[in-house]
Amino acid sequence: MSHEPRRGSLLVIFLAVFIDLLGFGIVLPLVPIYAADFAEDPHGWRLGLLMASFSIMQFVFAPIWGRISDHWGRRPVLIVGLLGSVLFYTLFGVATVMKSLALLFVARIGAGIAGATIPTAQAYIADSTSLENRPKGMALIGMAFGLGFTFGPLVAYLAVPSGHGDPGPWPGYAAAILSALALLLAIFKLPESKHAHSESAARRIWDWRTFHAALVQPSIGLLLAGVFVCVFSFATYETTLSMLVKGGDAAAQMPFHFSFRQVCLTYAYIGLTLALVQGGVVRRLAGRVSEAGLSVSGAVIETMGYGLMVVAVWQQSIGLVLGAAALVVGGFALMHPSLNSLLSRRSDPQQQGAILGLGQSVSALARILGSGVGIPLLRQRLEMPYYVSAGMMVVGLVLLVAAARRGRDYGTTA
Repeated sequence: MSHEPRRGSLLVIFLAVFIDLLGFGIVLPLVPIYAADFAEDPHGWRLGLLMASFSIMQFVFAPIWGRISDHWGRRPVLIVGLLGSVLFYTLFGVATVMKSLALLFVARIGAGIAGATIPTAQAYIADSTSLENRPKGMALIGMAFGLGFTFGPLVAYLAVPSGHGDPGPWPGYAAAILSALALLLAIFKLPESKHAHSESAARRIWDWRTFHAALVQPSIGLLLAGVFVCVFSFATYETTLSMLVKGGDAAAQMPFHFSFRQVCLTYAYIGLTLALVQGGVVRRLAGRVSEAGLSVSGAVIETMGYGLMVVAVWQQSIGLVLGAAALVVGGFALMHPSLNSLLSRRSDPQQQGAILGLGQSVSALARILGSGVGIPLLRQRLEMPYYVSAGMMVVGLVLLVAAARRGRDYGTTA
């Protein structure tokens, strides 16, 4: 019996994930700005914890949702996750009206728990596609991510009533409305995909046995370190950018004073750059340039971008900020998928899934730490996050060059 889904099921999954991530993209640029307005936090640690809380919840709850979906089915988990997004994005809007940092924490923690169902969506695709068509199906999730991060800030731009002043609760409400549309799609158009031969969607938060086995294989440890450096640096940059360009903190002598709408357009520019580089440049270079070459090139470009960010702060130049964003995002888009591909090629096929899962765990930890320390670093000195990111990427570049020279595809001898 074929387990291929009814025609259109994958499209419904794509739309549901896209619309939900659209909601995430709406609030991402504005979270640290709202929070900074609601409470005094001279050292930035509370704001750092706020930004990290979303990723922490995703890290913890993704395997829990996966285990629940193995038992009760994918569809109920996806519906509950979307319902949670509706509730907590609504709470985000309420928190902005009440100017409550505590409610903002509850909203971000809840949204992180609700948004941890993305691996369940991937399991839905694995249930519903043949091995031959699975890469195309999984690409839908990646496409939904890219489009959500690109168009979410544009929707936030439209949700902000004016270019100046407090944008009010409408970015949160707009995210909730979009999540409600995704919820209705899932309720009325999404059939259950789990069947007797479905693979488990649950995985451990951290598998020490796999980690030990991975380190035994040549260059795998170096590549995992490269993944950590890449994601940590980018998370630090992404977390601090909106506060840097929004300005408004006279004590810190902020050099930029973007409106809320300009902040949203800046993040839309970042999302569009990421989509263009991954969809255009990386796809064209794949097969012509080795993954090692792409990852090393990406590390060099990303390091240059962080250096240019430092100069942009010194010069108080909006043009240099946008130029640095293109370099940072372009380098990340070259480096991150290439590292995952290298991990796959150099892993024992019998351990490939476990090692790629370990890579995802390393990415999640890096995102948590990068998001957590970025704002405290910014509070110390405006250039500090970008000094740290640049320094980390120099270390990462050394690791990647060593990995390229030391390792080779699994099973090859030359």
